[in-house]
Amino acid sequence: MGIESGPGPGRNAGSWQDMSAQALEDQYSPSRWSPRLDPDTVIEAHLAGTAAGTQRARASGQTSLHVPYGAGAREQLDIYFPTDPTGTFPLLVYIHGGYWQCLSKDESGFAAPPLVSRGVAVVAVGYDIAPEGHMDVMVQQVRRSLAFLVQKYPSTRGIYLCGHSAGAHLAAMVLSTDWTEYGVTPNIKGAVLVSGVYDLEPILRTYVNDALGMTWEVAQRNSPMLRVAPAAPAAAACQVLVVVAQHDSPEFRRQSQEYGQALRAAGWSVSLLDIAGVDHFDVIEKLSEENYVLTQVILNMISRA
Repeated sequence: MGIESGPGPGRNAGSWQDMSAQALEDQYSPSRWSPRLDPDTVIEAHLAGTAAGTQRARASGQTSLHVPYGAGAREQLDIYFPTDPTGTFPLLVYIHGGYWQCLSKDESGFAAPPLVSRGVAVVAVGYDIAPEGHMDVMVQQVRRSLAFLVQKYPSTRGIYLCGHSAGAHLAAMVLSTDWTEYGVTPNIKGAVLVSGVYDLEPILRTYVNDALGMTWEVAQRNSPMLRVAPAAPAAAACQVLVVVAQHDSPEFRRQSQEYGQALRAAGWSVSLLDIAGVDHFDVIEKLSEENYVLTQVILNMISRA
């Protein structure tokens, strides 16, 4: 499965600043890199598959849906409880992707069944998406959702973050949080960052920013790559897994490698997992499968803590 392997093809390509506008669009269009399906179909399949998986998860287990963590319409959580919810349990907090402008918590429970069957509670986080949502607001919402969970479940056996694509960016921003502003200190024991974007500046030159409307200052303020804090003792104990798909674009792979290196240089415990045979979409969709390599890695991470 390639733990600690580098990003592979494209890693030595020229800087993104040197790319043409079209090349940059291609690099930040994950659907164009899937060998399975054409760009439109792979996105449609992703939306349909995650929605159907979430409906199955809701129907098969004990849940608490649409739990408000704030006053906003999207400031809600879906909680999927372990098969045996007695006692304390670890919480895996899932933050959805969709380039900060599509998807919701209602397509974010697909990964719950193999985790809840092993005693892990799964929480799907809702947050405002563009064009209504602003990047500063999205980051704050996800941080507030964590603070809410800490207060609601003060005796969990640790919190584990899992974010995909834009959700990996938001999860990485959680790692840079000054929790004194929130009056809590979440016991974040692990973070699984899947096919994420950690430097937002290239996004400014792509179609993705049409809906986001980020300025350079907003992109700088919300780039995890620029917000890596030296690992405090608690942070040093947090296991960070940076995941890339074989068929992620070279830019996505570069971003993952460089963010992992920055965390490691700051004293964080980091591994890179390069998963063969998957693209930007099924790398996360397969979390609905108990035998999938990433599902097993997450379960092992939680069981070791």
